Amino acid sequence: MIKYIAVFSLLLLFACSGGGDKTRPTTDEPVYTLIFIDKTRSVNVNTAFVGQKYQQAITEIIDQNIRQKGDKLDVYFIHENTSKARALNVTTRTEMEDVSASSATDREAAETEFNLMLSREKAQIRQRVLQQLVAQNSSASNQETDIWASLPVIQKANESGSTVKVYYLSDMIESVKGATRRDFQIKPPKDNAQAEEWAKADVEQLKRYTIGSPDITMILPFEPNASVKENNPAVTQYWQTLFSNLGAGTVEEQ
Repeated sequence: MIKYIAVFSLLLLFACSGGGDKTRPTTDEPVYTLIFIDKTRSVNVNTAFVGQKYQQAITEIIDQNIRQKGDKLDVYFIHENTSKARALNVTTRTEMEDVSASSATDREAAETEFNLMLSREKAQIRQRVLQQLVAQNSSASNQETDIWASLPVIQKANESGSTVKVYYLSDMIESVKGATRRDFQIKPPKDNAQAEEWAKADVEQLKRYTIGSPDITMILPFEPNASVKENNPAVTQYWQTLFSNLGAGTVEEQ
């Protein structure tokens, strides 16, 4: 019970933060943010390290990507049915009024009002995402981890014409049964060379998904002192190679 109280206390803290954001109005094209949250048995957000890391990551994602009217954010759960697991869909409504013909004083006042309204909207979005972070998945879907199924979701976001940014809050341990699938729980890549070989082979059956050139960030749940067995660098290399060969702009690990 104590650990749940701690998680929700942090959730409330982060949800109420952000009032001091200073976001300059922008005329850039909208950003479409996809957050994939692992809801399988191997990732436990109720541990202090994981909960704090992921809550901080969500706060930073929203601060960076929610900037103007039309910015979108979707949350999907990673499990056995990832592509059908959209848990949240929001579009920013705060709009900067046209002040092109206004005085400097009026422009400053409009910008201040815009920042205030956007900060409030960010706080609301942050709270809703954090609620999805701590949501429990006790159904049978937590038995498999289908990260491949995120690709058609990214493809659909790419079709919007927005700048797409993708974040995985996951251990990235693909685990799906089947002759043409990968199960890193049972058989992970033994080294970087094998990881790259597998990734390049898998690209052949996954290149039908036109994902564009999104920026992809993998936010792993492992503590700095995690062992190689727990945080296998070859698994990360697999995804680095796979996403890059599918056309991703940047692929980062955190």
